[in-house]
Amino acid sequence: MTQVQASSNEPTQYVIEVHNLVKSYKGVQAVDDISFAINKGHCFGLLGPNGAGKTTTIEIMEGIIKATSGKVLYSGESIGEDISQQIGIQFQSTALQDFLTVQETLNLFTSFYDTTLPHEQLIDLCDLKDFLDRDNRLLSGGQRQRLLLALALINDPEIIFLDEPTTGLDPQARRNFWQLIKNIKAQNKTVILTTHYMDEAEQLCDDVVIMDRGKIIESGTPNQLLAKHFKNVFIYLPQEQVPQDLIDKNNWLIENDRVEITTHQVEETISLLISEQVSLDGLQVKSPNLDDLFLKLTGHSLRE
Repeated sequence: MTQVQASSNEPTQYVIEVHNLVKSYKGVQAVDDISFAINKGHCFGLLGPNGAGKTTTIEIMEGIIKATSGKVLYSGESIGEDISQQIGIQFQSTALQDFLTVQETLNLFTSFYDTTLPHEQLIDLCDLKDFLDRDNRLLSGGQRQRLLLALALINDPEIIFLDEPTTGLDPQARRNFWQLIKNIKAQNKTVILTTHYMDEAEQLCDDVVIMDRGKIIESGTPNQLLAKHFKNVFIYLPQEQVPQDLIDKNNWLIENDRVEITTHQVEETISLLISEQVSLDGLQVKSPNLDDLFLKLTGHSLRE
């Protein structure tokens, strides 16, 4: 089973364990014998393109669909009928009741659970106070996602599932939402996140599992994975500034009218460019990220 080591010397507390999970449909193996474990209080990222099997995996973990074989354990116990009372879920797409305000929606969802958080705490945590009296139909994308997050937290769960929570949001709304997730994690709650955004995973996730075609192809912390697969950084310069013979001599790549230089000796490479009287205007130095890793492992970008 894929297990990401706890970062401290304390005994590892796995809140969820997935053992040899398989989900088959007619002619399709959506999830193909995967195993992993999730540490308490971590943000765990399940990454992969559309069709990788991550949403199917999440739905089995949530108790929404049954596995063909394998099992999911919560704190060592099999999923019970009361699982919906113990976890919080923000689905990829959720319909909100028309003609209800945000406050009325909180009231409605509170009635579904035996134990709930005080509304004042939810409103503060998810920053809802400025639009409590607004009809659900009039919410912006960011406001809607904050309300959906509040609904996922309404029963004060220890484990929260967030399935593509920032898809469609503008960059500022995404970053505001990231801060909300960090605030939740600071309360020692466990967050399971699926996302197409690699900067999001690097910002939020303690551990990640990368899936492709139903299988786990890599797992670990973001820093561990990048250190394992990359020893170099990328240097970019506008193509018109670099002589073609210098490009050919060093086997540098040309991509989108830029020269791409891969090196683990940044200072020496820049010294070479200066000695060749190459202008450094527009120079960019970029460390590999999780999107570069996914491209290396699968041959295509995560968001394709």
